[in-house]
Amino acid sequence: MNQKIIFSTIILVLFLSIGVFHAQNKDKKMNQDFELEVEAEYRYFYDAAAFDNQKTHFPSMAFTPEYSLDWNKGYEQLNFTGFFRLDVDDERTHWDVRELYYQKAKKDWELSIGLKKIYWGVAESNHLVDIINQTDAVESFDGEDKLGQPMVQFTYTTNKIGSFDFFYLPYHRKRTFSGAKGRLRFPVVIDKDDLQYESGAEEWRQDLAFRWKHYFGAFDVGLTHFYGNGREPLFTFDQQGNINAFYPVINQTGLDLQITHNAFLWKLESIYRSAKTQDFFAMVAGLEFTFSNIDGNGLDIGLLGEYLYDERDELALNALQNDVFLGSRIAFNDTQDTAILIGAISDLESSSKIFSMEASRRFGSSWTAEVEARIFSSIDTNEFILSNFREDSFLRFSLSKYF
Repeated sequence: MNQKIIFSTIILVLFLSIGVFHAQNKDKKMNQDFELEVEAEYRYFYDAAAFDNQKTHFPSMAFTPEYSLDWNKGYEQLNFTGFFRLDVDDERTHWDVRELYYQKAKKDWELSIGLKKIYWGVAESNHLVDIINQTDAVESFDGEDKLGQPMVQFTYTTNKIGSFDFFYLPYHRKRTFSGAKGRLRFPVVIDKDDLQYESGAEEWRQDLAFRWKHYFGAFDVGLTHFYGNGREPLFTFDQQGNINAFYPVINQTGLDLQITHNAFLWKLESIYRSAKTQDFFAMVAGLEFTFSNIDGNGLDIGLLGEYLYDERDELALNALQNDVFLGSRIAFNDTQDTAILIGAISDLESSSKIFSMEASRRFGSSWTAEVEARIFSSIDTNEFILSNFREDSFLRFSLSKYF
């Protein structure tokens, strides 16, 4: 049994015990809820594979159970979200405790202990400031899916000067990469267990983070700082051309800003990250304009435009170093929650382009269908990351049932 399983088991037993103890001894009135999502997914990569052993068809099944329990008039609660996927790619067959935490709230503060997901950011195309959780890289290409992060979070809220979040992060989780059969991978299959750390404490280095957020009229602003093991591995090459990677110790300061003016949303995310091996600045800036309730039918169409910059150039792990994103968000606001997001990212220094489409619609009261497409077009061979994915355009279909 590896360290991850031992750690997850300890957390599970500990926080279930805390929840039951409080529920039985502090307040007899409890509220609980359970939901299970079962998803059937199929991904089809229609170009011939770039590397040996890669497959074309990827059927899979995923299970996402959620459980919540609250007591003490809702001021205390236990939340759990699990995840398991069975896939053709052995590395994409994985399980995770997305969230399992105890939370206690008072008038102006909250305390959370356990595994939790935290989201920071306002941009659409790239979430630069979002650094607390490790990316679940085998689950999705766009980095939206995250692994549960062990933490202690304390939040203090004021009316005049905003809210303050303090994070103690006792354990670092490594990023998983696609296996030999999988797509969206490097020529060399990367085993996450082979990735090393700059810190001698390795994954047990004690990390810290802080966020302040407030609003001033039309301005919503957040300032963040993170100190600890980076969530992105740093890649290097040896003389034989092999890929080596390790997690550096970083300091990252971030700013996210959103300005609301009539139908316009102006957005900015920027970071400065420093480490012994690499210092750089990156930013995303753009706007979203929404045409609301077109022809009185409830149809909303949003137009999005963003500019992306990263001083690392081709070495940026997200491959977004000097690019423009254009897209549209379409919400039908019907009883089926039909929504479509289409977009394109174009590199301003090369011919590389990525086209994307995501659509979802609910059927009945418990079914949801999703369609996703990612198309890699005219990828420049000098692109360190994207050149490996040039043959990995794909279509994805999923059907989910909620119980």
